[in-house]
This record gives sequence, C-alpha cells and structure tokens, in this order.
Amino acid sequence: MRRWDFVAAYLQGQLQDGEVVYCHAPPGNATLGADGRPRVCRVEKPIYGMAQAGRRWQRSLFPWLLEW
Repeated sequence: MRRWDFVAAYLQGQLQDGEVVYCHAPPGNATLGADGRPRVCRVEKPIYGMAQAGRRWQRSLFPWLLEW
C-alpha cells in the first residue's frame, strides 16, 4: 500500500496533558459575558484548522504504525 486517505483524521488526536487551548466562538454563536466582552470556548480535542491538530494526530498515529 503506497498511500492512505484518512477522513477526519484531525479529529482523532488528543491534546497533551495540561495543554489548554481556547478559541473564539464561531460567527453567529458569539455571546457576551457579564463584562461585555465576547466569550471564548475551551477546546477539548484538536479540531481541523488548529495549528496543533496535525502534530497531535501524528503523535498518536506514529506509535501505531511502528507496531504494525
């Protein structure tokens, strides 16, 4: 097999222990806090488009490939 195509592979990664990532709410879902500033969302799993998503998925894929 020369090439694999992984659908939604970036959704399979895990953030490192203690790693905390926040992002702005998507357009149309933004709400304001009590102080009038826009709220942010805490990310629990890497999502597509995040700078860390590819590295996190790679970290979980490589050990599996080495065992295979």
